Amino acid sequence: MIAVTGVTGNLGRLVIEDLLARVPARDLVALARTPKKAEDLLGGGVEVRHCDHDDAASVDAALAGIEVLLLVSGPDMTPGVRVRQHRTVVEAAVRAGVRRVAYTSAVGAEDGRGPVADHTATERALREAGPAYTVLRNALYSEAFLGAALVQAGKEGEITSSTGGRPLNTARLRDLALAASAALTGSGHENATYELLGPLWTYPELAEVLTRVLGRPIKHREITDAEAGWLGGVFPAVRAGALATTGSDLARLLGRPPSGLEETVTALVARTAG
Repeated sequence: MIAVTGVTGNLGRLVIEDLLARVPARDLVALARTPKKAEDLLGGGVEVRHCDHDDAASVDAALAGIEVLLLVSGPDMTPGVRVRQHRTVVEAAVRAGVRRVAYTSAVGAEDGRGPVADHTATERALREAGPAYTVLRNALYSEAFLGAALVQAGKEGEITSSTGGRPLNTARLRDLALAASAALTGSGHENATYELLGPLWTYPELAEVLTRVLGRPIKHREITDAEAGWLGGVFPAVRAGALATTGSDLARLLGRPPSGLEETVTALVARTAG
């Protein structure tokens, strides 16, 4: 039996949908804090169980009979909360005899600092717990950057950044979900850590892609970090080259190259239009 947490979120739902193409529905369990939000999965034969990471008893019950678990990192970034919740799940997995736990971590989690500190602590808890583990260090989601740019392009006819033309490494959410699904069902992923990186891209390149996809001129303009909103907290790292790394792990798990910039923008535009 394979179980996935966070199935009412974007990543968890995509993982479950792909798993349905890989294994029988009777072998899948969807875990949710609010099962009613995932009850549509029942029609496809997937069992839905209540799993509240703040309630150890509910986690124990949810993991009964589970052999492989995907722990999707929790959304609550209040200091101390996410690590506590993750440890609750890991400890319950040990009690339930889960053979392997996969965890959606983040690129850079090896250094244990700043926003990735929770992931570092969770990875450590996994390695010390006993069951086999698979750490999936996800890149930042492409959709977060491209979605903001798409909205700006629609309103202003341009996109802005303070990246100095330096490249970013992000990955399409769907690619990361399919990689997780492959790691859950494939062999040879025990006690492995994967750096799931997409292809590099720049904001000037994004302006060119948006011009082609939208069919109208979209320009790129450099601004200051202060003018860049929430992205102003990310762009200094981009200028420093922190997001300019590449790797082959995502392609390996997907069995194909990760989605490129134009493919991801085209899919996002189509979804927005729909």
